[in-house]
Amino acid sequence: MARMTAPPAIVILGVGAVATARRVQKVFEGATIHGLQGRIPAADADVAYTELSAHLRGLYASGTPVVALCAAGIVIRCVAPLLSNKGVEPPVLAVAEDGSAVVPLLGGLSGANAMAREIGAALDVPPAITTSGELRFGACVLNPPDGYALASIDQGKRFVSDLLAGEATRIEGDAPWLDGVQLPRANDARRTIRVTPLAWSGATDELVIHPRSVVAAIDETATGDGLPERLLDAMRARGLAEQSLAVLLAPASRTGDPVLHDAAQALQVALRFTADSDAGNNAAQMLRASLHVPHTPFDAHANASVAFAAAHAPLDPATVGRARGKLSVIGLGPGAASLMAPAARAALTQATDILGYETYVNMAGPFRADQRVHGTDNREEMQRARHAFELASAGRHVAMVSSGDPGVFAMAAAVLEALDEAQAQTHYAAWSAVELEIVPGVSAAFATAAQAGAPLGHDFCVLSLSDNLKPWSVIETRLRHAAEADLVMAFYNPISRARPWQLDKALDIVRDFRAPSTVVVLGRDIGRPGATLKTTTLADLKSADVDMRTMVIIGSSATRAFCAAGGREWVYTPRWYG
Repeated sequence: MARMTAPPAIVILGVGAVATARRVQKVFEGATIHGLQGRIPAADADVAYTELSAHLRGLYASGTPVVALCAAGIVIRCVAPLLSNKGVEPPVLAVAEDGSAVVPLLGGLSGANAMAREIGAALDVPPAITTSGELRFGACVLNPPDGYALASIDQGKRFVSDLLAGEATRIEGDAPWLDGVQLPRANDARRTIRVTPLAWSGATDELVIHPRSVVAAIDETATGDGLPERLLDAMRARGLAEQSLAVLLAPASRTGDPVLHDAAQALQVALRFTADSDAGNNAAQMLRASLHVPHTPFDAHANASVAFAAAHAPLDPATVGRARGKLSVIGLGPGAASLMAPAARAALTQATDILGYETYVNMAGPFRADQRVHGTDNREEMQRARHAFELASAGRHVAMVSSGDPGVFAMAAAVLEALDEAQAQTHYAAWSAVELEIVPGVSAAFATAAQAGAPLGHDFCVLSLSDNLKPWSVIETRLRHAAEADLVMAFYNPISRARPWQLDKALDIVRDFRAPSTVVVLGRDIGRPGATLKTTTLADLKSADVDMRTMVIIGSSATRAFCAAGGREWVYTPRWYG
């Protein structure tokens, strides 16, 4: 089994473990700190949980690596009911709260010992590793690095037992990670470590490790239900091991085919496509045109609908054809990193290209050196959307950045409009094959409402007072109907230098239907440095109190404001309406 690939959950019980947890978190990209609710302040944890035993079992059952900063016995008792197959369990480690001890408990075959060494190095303590083979040889032979897989864990355990009992071994194939391992070796050894994409014969005197080096190419005709099973049958017919499959290659014309995406997901392999310039008409030709590293073909015959090739080392999918492009339209939230949705952060991390209004792009950074950043003027929405599709249709993963929620007066609508308008154009097929996702964010209205309390607790509407994209007469009509309907109203784009009169005009309309005492909330730059929150009334509200970066929430007749103990003012709209 490969070493740990998912980010670990760092589980803590008390505030005394926070400092150590943060040091451990820096070791693993994407690691999250899980804190016991009521004991760990929200600012010190990424995830809150209410009961340790249930939480640890849930993490373990989901395959999430666990680093628990507590006594080893507590962890063991929590997960013990789930222990069964050591070949598929995630790493589980116990670390002393003060960082003085690191103990790998479970998951030696999935990277627990490697994690223990990394944590130990960060905390400057030796890890308490007790695995016999690792102590004797200096590494876990049954935990090959990423890109390799054991043919049989049970045979692997028997093989290592033989070595511990005094047998020697020899290595056939390329296994550079074993160069520094202190294995008992002999050229005439009866035991063999074989690194090969070919299937294991079942021989008990060998340990077979499969490099993930095989590409399966399929043409236009290979489709329908049961495709993964048919591909595996074809591999077996050629003597190839299932575990060696790394990439599924298909024609560019099938980029958006859901059958292929389901098949790749079922096989847990990368899905790649031929470039438009590839001239191959069948699977074997596609392989020759798209696999850009030394390899050995395993073609059944020239006109087969499926063909295989094995690279001479584990494959980087980027060396085969190109990826299906992806466009993620994300919302950053109001500005604070803590208010960005995890899915939006993940899309930014995975993206090859980041597009957006330059101010919002800067808010989303910093970015890696290998990520391309495309900042534009705020008035170039449609050009930006078309540019995003052009990049994504070439196989890039593009993150289109908006503030707040991308679907609220932001880029999601522009992206969909660009795709809709392209239907009659030649590039529509390429654009529509792009994987498109809209990732929600915390809108400015919701961020401001949360700071104030719950002014949107009953029916409400959101209105943009900008007439750049719609006539002012339409805005007036909607304001009048919303005010008459007694809806709470949230105003986006309330005022600017180009239109300083429109907020006053809007307030005149609202005042025809609302009492002067109506509660109003003003939130400026909520979620950003220098944020301010103010509660006033409709009678006292002046346009001078508002600028373009202010969210204006005008309450309904039911909206209330009150001061709690300590003088904290809260605003809410009851869920009832009388």
